[in-house]
Amino acid sequence: MRSLLLLALVGLGAQLVDGSLGMAYGVTSTTLLLALNTGAASASATVHLAEIGTTLVSGAAHWRFGNVDWTVVRRVGVPGAVGAFAGATFLSRLSTETAAPIMSLILLTLGLYVLIRFTVAGLPRERVGLPLRKRFLGPLGLVAGFVDATGGGGWGPVGTPAILASGRLEPRRVIGSIDTSEFLVAVAASLGFLVGIGSANINFGWVGALLLGGMIAAPIAAWLVRLLPPRVLGSAVGGVIVLTNVRTLLRSDWIAAPDAVRYACYLVLAVLWAAAVTWSVRQHLADRQAAPVAVGPETGTGRPATTSS
Repeated sequence: MRSLLLLALVGLGAQLVDGSLGMAYGVTSTTLLLALNTGAASASATVHLAEIGTTLVSGAAHWRFGNVDWTVVRRVGVPGAVGAFAGATFLSRLSTETAAPIMSLILLTLGLYVLIRFTVAGLPRERVGLPLRKRFLGPLGLVAGFVDATGGGGWGPVGTPAILASGRLEPRRVIGSIDTSEFLVAVAASLGFLVGIGSANINFGWVGALLLGGMIAAPIAAWLVRLLPPRVLGSAVGGVIVLTNVRTLLRSDWIAAPDAVRYACYLVLAVLWAAAVTWSVRQHLADRQAAPVAVGPETGTGRPATTSS
């Protein structure tokens, strides 16, 4: 019962971050399941089955708040589903001993990317409004879907920053479109895992707990996406992912680091993480002072307020 409650809270927190950043539900939830000694394929399958419900609710909420570009959803989501099915069947064929550290390495890479990306650069806002090309979105979806299934998460960390970096779509619409298209990825990955490992290797109680927490948080996150500072959230969740997966790798047979080395690494990472979050908070406050943001019924977009002369 305690594990189910913990998973529900993780699902709620992960979806709040995912719905606000367009990433991190999968990597956060899968990281916890691996820490509970769940097999890599089973962990990813559990998360993707839960994501069928959370992404459906999240997508509907983002659509309701005007955060979705359906052309982007179609062009990135369909190839993403193909990549996710391929990634799920690939991961299902690896042994647990081989797959667990590989998945942790993928998650660590994604966590480092999220941490550094949001701490150093924040969210780009230039070139908003220019069209996104199909030849860019198709390969992006294919790669992101494959990484998402094999890493237990990655659709958001790969897709969201790539589209944001193009500067052609408003940040809230990038997040809403990525969250909505993830429904297709979750369905395809789940089918791949059911074919690859079967339902007997999936704990549906854990699926339900993650699903419940995520569905509660999804509409709240879609509303909060215009209010919360993504830069600070990105630094915070990136640090959690990095610290947890470094722990998994140091304890794995690949490294098997002694206790003194592990604790020293944890301490260094914790200090760096705290510094990253502090820097992000300071930069967010500095940016807000430089360009006050008006959020309300008059603007509703989180854009810098303007005055008419």
